[in-house]
Amino acid sequence: MLRIVALAAATLVAQFSLSAGARAEVTISISCSSLGIEQQLCQTGSEAWAKKTGNKVKLVATPADANERLALYQTLLAAEAKDIDVFQIDVIWPAILAPHLMDLTSIVPEQDRGDHFKVLIDNDTVDGKLVAVPWFLDAGLLYYRKDLLEKYGKPVPATWAELTDTAKAILEAEKKAGNSALQGYVWQGRAYEGLTCNALEWIASYGGGSIVDANGAVTIDNPQAAQALDMAKGWIGTISPQGVLSYAEEESRGVFQSGNAIFMRNWPYAWALANAADSPVKGKVGVAILPQGEGPDARHASALGGQNLAVSRYSAHPDEAADLVRYLTSAEEQKRRAQEGSFNPTLRSLYSDTGLLAANPFYKDFLPIVESAVARPSTVTARRYNQLSSAVVRAVHGALSGQGTAASASLVDLNEELERLSRGGHW
Repeated sequence: MLRIVALAAATLVAQFSLSAGARAEVTISISCSSLGIEQQLCQTGSEAWAKKTGNKVKLVATPADANERLALYQTLLAAEAKDIDVFQIDVIWPAILAPHLMDLTSIVPEQDRGDHFKVLIDNDTVDGKLVAVPWFLDAGLLYYRKDLLEKYGKPVPATWAELTDTAKAILEAEKKAGNSALQGYVWQGRAYEGLTCNALEWIASYGGGSIVDANGAVTIDNPQAAQALDMAKGWIGTISPQGVLSYAEEESRGVFQSGNAIFMRNWPYAWALANAADSPVKGKVGVAILPQGEGPDARHASALGGQNLAVSRYSAHPDEAADLVRYLTSAEEQKRRAQEGSFNPTLRSLYSDTGLLAANPFYKDFLPIVESAVARPSTVTARRYNQLSSAVVRAVHGALSGQGTAASASLVDLNEELERLSRGGHW
């Protein structure tokens, strides 16, 4: 608790004002992620709204780690603090934070609501209230080095087995040529929410379900899930560095973008950065759907992610805060963010925009990826999702790092823990 309070204090000190260019009427505080260029794009979008309305905006720096950010939000909201008016919240948090958030139904026109992906509107609707507005959509993607696959005559892998074999073959050839820094596959193995996303993708790709099904039943203890974790454990020290167990998104991107990895799992935001003018791999990167596993129920599976904007019930300026959300989630602003930062729009109509297709060529194949996406069980588990995810992270990280029991035994223990947490499926 002391650490959370300290984070809250440090966060509030980190606030800085954004120039409005006009006499301010009110000041709205907004929290934004600092992942990649998110904070920069949030700043420029908020500045544009401030200039248009004559208000001021404070951008509030928050922890990069999603779990720490959620803990900070919960601390501030539980205290009914007025320090933040607009919160950027993860797609898995609406049900957790709903008691503290305004109903934003009135600021999303019916035609826009129909254009948003339905799964996102449903996700952000809690007890009939739209407690957050979709801002950008995420799904896990496979990034690959086009030049290396072409050099060795290898196709883009369709299965995890193909990815493993391809990575091993290219690594062996490149190391013989003196390229000892190259890694085969980098992903998010740190003990945090990102590992839950990776694990869900592996398990679902083997036909092992989604940890908890739509009815609330715990399903994690099955042979396909164990096979998926054994596969991932086999990467460590072979095609993935031992250090991958401490990687989050930016560590993975750093290795890949520096030219030191053949494959990477990451979110779409990494596309714009990998192709920036100063990127060593500019023009050498391809994007594909994540590989599928083995067995009769194998499928391609990408974890559904994304971010939303919500307004605190304790805001001193709820109307202005809601108007800032309306502006930042508009089609015009979503298009700008997609062009400049590869943040995928939540509006279907923008995926046929020629300007966006030019900036993000993978958009032409992105809708099928979204359709194959698997959602984390945050809706059915509601306010207990964070506890569920923490249990999953502990079990998976332990299995991958070699601590404790084998994958199958870890899943037995995890299944029992989640059964207790679920109170017999009644989350």
